[in-house]
Amino acid sequence: MRKALLSSLALAAAISTFAQNPNSLDYKKNITATEAQNAMSALESSMKLSQCKTGVYNMRGGKEGGVPASHAYQYQYNLDTDNYCQYFVVSHKDFPYANNTHTSTYNISSFNGSGHGGYNLVKQIFPNLLVSTEVNNLPEIKAIYLLYFDLMAQENADLSGPFTYKEDLNNSEDPRTYNSVKDIYYAIKADIDNCVACWEYYDANRSAEYKEVVESYLDMMESDGNANWNYGMYRDGVDHRFVTFMHLANSLQLRLAMHMTKIEPATAKAWAEEAVKRGVIASVQEQQGVFPTTIGFTHPLVEIGCTWNDTRISASFESLLMSLEHPYSKYFFLPNANAIEDLTTHKVTEADSRIIGIRSGEYVGEGQSAGSNPFINYSAFDKDVIGTAPLYFISYAETCFLQAEGAIRGWNMGGTAAEFYEKGIRNGYMEDPSYLENGYLSAAHNYTEYVDDYLKVEKAQAYTQVDPQGLGEPWPSVTKIGVKWNEADDLETKLEKIITQKYIALFPDSHEAWTELRRTGYPKLFPVLNANDGDGSIKQGDMIRRIPYRIEDPVQKGYWEATGLPLLGGPDVQATRLWWDVDAPNFGEQAGVHTTTITTGAGKTFMLDGRISKGATRGITIQNGKKIVR
Repeated sequence: MRKALLSSLALAAAISTFAQNPNSLDYKKNITATEAQNAMSALESSMKLSQCKTGVYNMRGGKEGGVPASHAYQYQYNLDTDNYCQYFVVSHKDFPYANNTHTSTYNISSFNGSGHGGYNLVKQIFPNLLVSTEVNNLPEIKAIYLLYFDLMAQENADLSGPFTYKEDLNNSEDPRTYNSVKDIYYAIKADIDNCVACWEYYDANRSAEYKEVVESYLDMMESDGNANWNYGMYRDGVDHRFVTFMHLANSLQLRLAMHMTKIEPATAKAWAEEAVKRGVIASVQEQQGVFPTTIGFTHPLVEIGCTWNDTRISASFESLLMSLEHPYSKYFFLPNANAIEDLTTHKVTEADSRIIGIRSGEYVGEGQSAGSNPFINYSAFDKDVIGTAPLYFISYAETCFLQAEGAIRGWNMGGTAAEFYEKGIRNGYMEDPSYLENGYLSAAHNYTEYVDDYLKVEKAQAYTQVDPQGLGEPWPSVTKIGVKWNEADDLETKLEKIITQKYIALFPDSHEAWTELRRTGYPKLFPVLNANDGDGSIKQGDMIRRIPYRIEDPVQKGYWEATGLPLLGGPDVQATRLWWDVDAPNFGEQAGVHTTTITTGAGKTFMLDGRISKGATRGITIQNGKKIVR
């Protein structure tokens, strides 16, 4: 009797745990098709499932139940990280509709922190489903929205640092306790393991009747034109939809691992190799995101850049693309729209002369009119090319570059760095793959028409960035590497090539581009002018490392100062580095790795300060007592 009672109590406790725990997936539980259908009906009646569609839109600039749109996207990307990674520069300082100003790239204003907007909307939606009792009878669907929540949590953590991840996930109305970036990363890793196991179990163990209920939900998403994938989910008569979710989850794990290379290199290697072994995104058909071509909307950057004139290409991006003769310099970014006069010499750069970027940090003018603000006449972009560009969660190209970097680090990535590097470049375009494959774009506006020649570029072209208003001296390009892969290059040059091409391929996903810029220092970009226009913590020549919270509500500020600030590792300012952002060489001294250089005979290759070199001084590197390079 006592044994039976204890067993019943244990079972009740277990059921209670799964009912209340948003990241518990009881995927081995015996669930009938009727139970699954009842759960589906209850979740549809309560609007929790339909709200999740809105949550997916919010991941990439949606708001108020709508698809990604200009205002939300501008706050989420274009006023913060688009500028911090130097894809774009805000072209005017006045924003009267928001009663605000944005004088330069690092300027402190109420726009700062707007990049958190996507996560702040998502946390109001996905956890509402995840904590419900009914969803435990649909663990595979629950796993989808747990993964999406975690993907947004990773992006959010990498913007500013610690936040109330665990309480947000538990749908708390008054979250008070912050979690460290490390704890958030490790929690996401645990969720990924659980999600992948859930989907693997589904394929081999669930009844056909149960699968019919679950897959009817995915079918409904597709019939509504609101699926988070575009095409290619049915191949060889097999439904690959849950495979794509597994590959997305493992790709997120691979991304986390690469962020950790300097702080926890051994863990980074283990996570990366595990992710690749389980399977990562392996084709453009497996990319998930929000697709204008299937849902029916125009990429928000069209209105932001071409109607409002709120953004222009940066001088750094101009110089990089021109130095490498990248395809985007031939068909995507446009020459200056109107004539621009030098303020000193009065020399005029005629309209349609060349691609002209605004120097990041420059004090821009007032107004959105080309007649009153000369910065409006700097280079915009072809709206027809970007108008149908997908807003990916993680792209195939990014996964290729992650594997390429892992390979040069000596990790088992299932192929060579050269193979993944070339695949990353070939697939590193913004256009919708279906548009390229079906011939919807002309040859002159088709990335694939240029990529073969691009891969052959052995060295950067000599290029000088010249401001047409005469604002400062001409700037010679800081890009010295080529594009073509060279196995004889040292590790640092290989990494620079990989991250430079990854940076271009990520465009316009500035969140991840800024993370990789901070982590590796690549690509090499011009320094941001007027860095002191920020919060005073950034020295001229340095880059912004995080977005400060700047919490004004006294109660919320108290929570932050009591539980969040101690986890940050520094003051709540722009110059404070996040947990993974270690000030150390990419291949030298790392946290937990002890490196020593010793001399050896002439003619040997050696590693010094993280670089493989040849010269008068010879040596080999020893890490933790093991020789790693001869």
